[in-house]
Amino acid sequence: MNKAYIALGSNINPRNEFLEQAINEIEQIKTTSIVKLSSIYETDPVGFEDQERFLNQVIEIETNCSAIELLEECQMIERKLGRKRELRWGPRTIDLDILLYNQENIMMDQLVIPHPRMHVRAFVLVPLVEVNPNLVIPTINKTVTEQLSLITNEEKRGVVKWIKKDGEDGSKLTES
Repeated sequence: MNKAYIALGSNINPRNEFLEQAINEIEQIKTTSIVKLSSIYETDPVGFEDQERFLNQVIEIETNCSAIELLEECQMIERKLGRKRELRWGPRTIDLDILLYNQENIMMDQLVIPHPRMHVRAFVLVPLVEVNPNLVIPTINKTVTEQLSLITNEEKRGVVKWIKKDGEDGSKLTES
């Protein structure tokens, strides 16, 4: 079995339902099982900032899929859940990014692993540390915990645990 880590994100309501639906779809991928899920975090948008806040989560999976097959499955799930790629870093129903696949370095036109920006994004590192704090990012040879310690406190303050209340909106419980 191959081990992979996938980041999930949504900022179009109902955000949490899109995360749940994506997880359900990932569970349906043949010969794939979810090993661990992080908490859900509400996060500030990055890149294009004039949009709603995101809900982000990271999952660890085991799969018999190759990296490219996993990418194709993730893209199919994104399409099924209404993902439109109209604006780079723009609003989305769901975003599924393969962060790591085993400890491989993969460089293809359609897929780069480790994800090229994962090590500078608090909204990826905070939930990834929760799932596996000793996981090494092979391109920089640092654990995710070590890398998170290099992220500014300002960026980390934009990543807060999300708790579902009545309706879809959550509340900021704890700062990471």
